[in-house]
Amino acid sequence: MTIEFPSENWKDYELLDSGRGEKLERFGEFILARPEPKALWDKTLSEEQWGRLVHTRFTPGAGFGKAGKEDSGTWERVRKMPDQWWIRYSGEDAPDFRLRLGLTSFKHVGVFPEQAPNWNWIFRKTSSIAAATGEKPKVLNLFAYTGAASLAARCAGADVTHLDSVRQVVTWAHENQDRSGLDGIRWVIEDAMKFARREERRGNLYQGIILDPPAYGHGPDGEKWKLDECLFDMMKNVGHILAPENSFLVLNLYSNGFSAILGETVVREAFGLHSGDGLDSGELILRDKFGKNLPLSIFVRLSR
Repeated sequence: MTIEFPSENWKDYELLDSGRGEKLERFGEFILARPEPKALWDKTLSEEQWGRLVHTRFTPGAGFGKAGKEDSGTWERVRKMPDQWWIRYSGEDAPDFRLRLGLTSFKHVGVFPEQAPNWNWIFRKTSSIAAATGEKPKVLNLFAYTGAASLAARCAGADVTHLDSVRQVVTWAHENQDRSGLDGIRWVIEDAMKFARREERRGNLYQGIILDPPAYGHGPDGEKWKLDECLFDMMKNVGHILAPENSFLVLNLYSNGFSAILGETVVREAFGLHSGDGLDSGELILRDKFGKNLPLSIFVRLSR
């Protein structure tokens, strides 16, 4: 199992400290304190030091995090900062794009920084497939949110289809594309399962498929998504639309209780793979400035 975290070459992000159910992060020039239930240890910096550093702190509503559901909360500004701002993602052997951040009512800011290793891997794999085939790889990003993975694939020359069920976040992703000086991404607002099944019926194939499904969700027409019940069927559908050669899959899972081994077994069984079939899995973490490792998601990657 592999453990990966963002490179120090990413100048616009740092996890400064973590502990006591919170994390202290720098996004560009602004420092945010947000709840983090997995930070079970003590903070290294004092509360006074956190208070001197932070620009804004998220205070959750009652019942935050129960049963996989987040209640809305409020941002309490300590120092002046805007509601929205931009950061850049770049680094050695990495894509180069911009991301708009914003203070949402559910503590999120429009980017999950622990995903940076996935962006780099997608960029490298897409570039490699393009070089090997001499063609523009087709990449499908399901549950695509604000589109960092879509931008990583597009930076490598892919023909990208970006799908999410929420119109507002697709609009947000489109802004990120434009600010990054990119174009040509196909935007789809639809239920992911419906789209994957239709692509299977049509016989369409992709050289890259990226999935970052939530624990719970709804499609634009009220379709229900529950990870425990839907994931295996989704992966079987995906297995039929992923090209058999010169292709890749990235599955990312945040749900508590889902291990890397579980994710790998789901993919292996859905695709009918055997040991050594180009499958890798691991954890994505953030490492704070004092060396404390904060595990946040698991990944499964398939390379053909």
